[in-house]
Amino acid sequence: MDNVKFKTVDEYIDSFPEAIKTRLKQVRATIKKAAPKAEEAISYNIAGYKQNGVLIYFSGNKKHTGLYPMPAGFEKELKRYASGRSTIKIPHTEPLPLKLIADMVKYKVIKNKEAATAGK
Repeated sequence: MDNVKFKTVDEYIDSFPEAIKTRLKQVRATIKKAAPKAEEAISYNIAGYKQNGVLIYFSGNKKHTGLYPMPAGFEKELKRYASGRSTIKIPHTEPLPLKLIADMVKYKVIKNKEAATAGK
């Protein structure tokens, strides 16, 4: 996969084994429900969503599902998954915290809108 340049989120998700693909589809559905107006994109060769700026990126890996960046205000809830300054790694051995992911995305929608309107 290192040499593959993905063009769509479908293409990205479909490149993974079934178990990881299932998790990525769950993350994607959660994001789309939390931010129905967000634009889907491939950035840094991973899946991402933007609405007045970056909302969230997600990735599949052999041992975990990755989310980036970790929004301020969720450090306590994400402490067990935190890896580095702004990376969230959810092991495949654990269920995805879908409500938490939805809450983070909704929060970023609000923060991005505030930032966009403050600049006008």
